[in-house]
Order: sequence, then C-alpha cells, then structure tokens
Amino acid sequence: MHSTILIQMAASPTADRPYSLELGPGERAHFGRGTPGSPVDIPLDDPAVSRRAGEITAVGDYWLLSNLNTAKTYVVDNPEGGGEFVKVPPGRMGAPIPFEFSRVSLPAVDGTVSFLVFAPQHRHALPGSADRSGAATQVAYPLDQNAKYFRILVALCEPRLRDPASSRIPTIPEIMDRLPGLGLSRTAIGFHIGYLAEKKLHVKRPQDGDGKADWQRHALVSLALRFDLVTSEHLALLPVPGR
Repeated sequence: MHSTILIQMAASPTADRPYSLELGPGERAHFGRGTPGSPVDIPLDDPAVSRRAGEITAVGDYWLLSNLNTAKTYVVDNPEGGGEFVKVPPGRMGAPIPFEFSRVSLPAVDGTVSFLVFAPQHRHALPGSADRSGAATQVAYPLDQNAKYFRILVALCEPRLRDPASSRIPTIPEIMDRLPGLGLSRTAIGFHIGYLAEKKLHVKRPQDGDGKADWQRHALVSLALRFDLVTSEHLALLPVPGR
C-alpha cells in the first residue's frame, strides 16, 4: 500500500489561503518562480528563485529532490527534529530525503522562501523480528529518564529542540534557573554533566577543544540530538517556560 506525498506552502500575496498538492508514487512536481507561459506546480514568488528551480518525485514511502539551479544550494530540514538537515547542491538530481516531515528552503532576496513536504509514515521492522541467537546486545547509551542527569541533558538540548537553527548551549547558571525544582548547586550540576560525558555517553574531547565544561556541554548536545536520545517529547520533563 502506497500513500501520497503532501506538499504545502503558506499563503502568498496572490493567494488568500495555504496552497497544497498531493503526489502519488511516481508522480512529479516542479517548483520555482514559473512564467505565465510555463507555470510550475509549486509557485515560489521571489525574484531570486529560478523560474524552474527544482523537482520533487514521490517514490514509495519517501521522496526525491532535484536541484535544477546551477549556482544555489537548497536546504531540507526536519522542523520537528533536533536540527537534522540535508543540503542539496546545485545540479544534484534525485537526492533522497529521509524525513517524514520536511521544510525545503531556497535562498531568496530577503532571507529564504520555503514550503513543507509531508511524506507518509516510514515502514519499520516489527518488534521481535530480529535474530536473537548469540550473545545479548548491550545497551549503547544507558540513560534513565527518571534521573536528575537526564533532565539536565534535556535542559542542555532545549534551545536546539525549540529552534533547530540555534547554536546556543545553556550555561550551568542557566540550567540552575531552568530546573529550580531539582535544588542542585553549580557544583552538583557540573558533576552530573561530567557523569553524562564520561560514564553514560562517553563523549570524546576534541583535540582543539576549549575549556572542559564548554566542550562537554557541546559534545553532549550534539550526540544526544544526533541519535535521538533526547527529542521534543522530552521537553515535557522541564517546567513550563516563564512559570
């Protein structure tokens, strides 16, 4: 069974409501500025966007993006993820996009223009279908979500989870303010960060790293978001902002 790919963009000056388009498996849609004599399926009204900027192809439970521009790179990111993105360079044809929910962004005169792509839910192996012969597989990152250190890790990842484009990593005093209910001192929070870095996630110190606390915090956030150890669902473990 194959599902359709849904493409949606916000209302433009020439449209009073969002525009959407569905693609079935094997179907294609062109995006760009278009011309009166050669319209496109996904119009992007910006003079910096090529008349025929790119193409989307629906394939089974995923989709492909082709960049028909010869000079500009396009970016596809996961708005609900931890900062994951894919760059599609000029002239790249048929780049597979792994996200179920994606935002395609193109350089524009004033920033970027973008549209959303909703792919069908990806297929996954059934639980218990893996071969269980031989020695048991060990847990790579044994994190206890009820532990204080895990809430500290969530607080470290919070800026990136709320805004994937953010590069800010909270400091220890900011974590104290964000988690007042834990009643932890600066020394205690520093201990938990060190425990996460050395015992739980085993992050490596970069050769050109700065101070110890600084590199550990950045390395923890990078690893946690890369492997989905912390996701936007875990933000529920933090107090409501502003309260």
